[in-house]
Amino acid sequence: MSNKAPDKAKDKPLVSPWDAHNQRLASHVHPADWENPKPASRYNLIVIGAGTAGLVCAAGAAGLGAKVALIERHLMGGDCLNVGCVPSKAVIRAARAAAAVRDASELGVHVPEGVTINFGAAMERMRRLRADMAPNDSAKRFSKLGIDVFIGEGRFVDAQTIEVAGERLAFKKAVIATGARAAAPPIDGLDQVRYLTNETVFSLTELPRRLAVIGAGPIGCEMAQSFARFGSEVLLVETAHVILPREDADASGIVLKSMQKDGVKFLCCGKDLKLAKADGGKMRLVVESHGKAYDEVVDQLLVAVGRAPNVENLELQAAGVAFTGKGVQVNDRLQTTQPNIYAAGDVCSPYQFTHAADFMARIVIRNALFFSRSKASALTIPWCTYTEPEIAHVGLYENQAREQGIDIDTFTRELREVDRAILEGHTNGMVRVHVRKGTDKIVGATIVAANAGDMISEITLAMTHKLGLAHIANTIHPYPTQAEAIRQIGDAYNRTRLTPVVKSLFARWMAWCR
Repeated sequence: MSNKAPDKAKDKPLVSPWDAHNQRLASHVHPADWENPKPASRYNLIVIGAGTAGLVCAAGAAGLGAKVALIERHLMGGDCLNVGCVPSKAVIRAARAAAAVRDASELGVHVPEGVTINFGAAMERMRRLRADMAPNDSAKRFSKLGIDVFIGEGRFVDAQTIEVAGERLAFKKAVIATGARAAAPPIDGLDQVRYLTNETVFSLTELPRRLAVIGAGPIGCEMAQSFARFGSEVLLVETAHVILPREDADASGIVLKSMQKDGVKFLCCGKDLKLAKADGGKMRLVVESHGKAYDEVVDQLLVAVGRAPNVENLELQAAGVAFTGKGVQVNDRLQTTQPNIYAAGDVCSPYQFTHAADFMARIVIRNALFFSRSKASALTIPWCTYTEPEIAHVGLYENQAREQGIDIDTFTRELREVDRAILEGHTNGMVRVHVRKGTDKIVGATIVAANAGDMISEITLAMTHKLGLAHIANTIHPYPTQAEAIRQIGDAYNRTRLTPVVKSLFARWMAWCR
């Protein structure tokens, strides 16, 4: 398989920079010398899009004996491998290491030379690790699984036929798993300047001295904090008054303080945002925040708001598949308006997470191939923002429970009350669990902690299998761990069962037993 760089005059590189690591990545997920197979007479399942949802659908169906075709126009592995979870967590890890060295003196550890950051080396490490992981999502691997892999742009001819690279493929069932992409929001002057998105920020090889980030959602906060820890002067612009506005206000407030400690300058309630070119290829950002006007020149601009489903050029109308600007329309069993065509992942889901796409794909396999009636609404989907500390959540927020008319009791355990968190120096966090009022049935939870994404799974397991806080309280947790805070929440619930009447009866019993 050739690693020769494309002729840039004719062909733009698939990924940038076109170094040995990215050439190795491309050789797996979009091999230049790939030859599409001869189509079968008919497929049990055709999958358009080789991101997480598409790969899970294809591999799962093929493993169960189905004849499967998988179509990808760009990079197999989708956002997660190429421009999402994988590169971002590698960058975040390097930034956390820098912060750990910076803060080592708080633990009595003196680093004489201080923190020296080689941003180029950190980004090269990311590219190397991404290429190391690429074989799992490669065209060769899926071909070896018995799947016909087609590199090219697929489009529907009708409700039973897809065309790709000049070939027509007939199918019994099909899955649209084309994902979503970064979309330009309506910002004055944005079309006049160069800017980064999650799809291009990981191509940087030099650390920007000044970076502006528009949007304080998960991507914006993760990257703003990381680049500040690398040494960039970071401005984070958000129209709301808080970061991560979807999250519990106490939780997002904890993360905001941590980001400000790292040097991120937060311009909240941003109004009248305007962008323009500045000298030397830089960008000028003008915005009003809390009545004060800011006029800033930055080296790089990251736009971290706006997503659009990848539905263009699919000719969905020809197949009778309805879609809107938010994506392909599906029912609870993930069928589109054409019953033999399904959709999964970011192209149709409000939950744009890799793990959500994975489990939606499993539903599609059951429903499309085995006449199951599995429902997407039955999924209990957690999520995590990988700032420091992390915020993880599952189920309902307090305001959602109130809107749905669900009365709740809320139990909160601050990490400053948890021994392991105290010893680690990670006391800026909490565990908060909502239960139906008067019961131990969990309806939602938020965790703010160094490893909140790992901790939330215990609560997700409990919710999925209808285990209440009493079960968690009766489960031994190792001491000392941060996860013990979850068990302590269970203990807090149990104490509410000791009402004055019950306590009085116990006291009489003990007196009688003396």
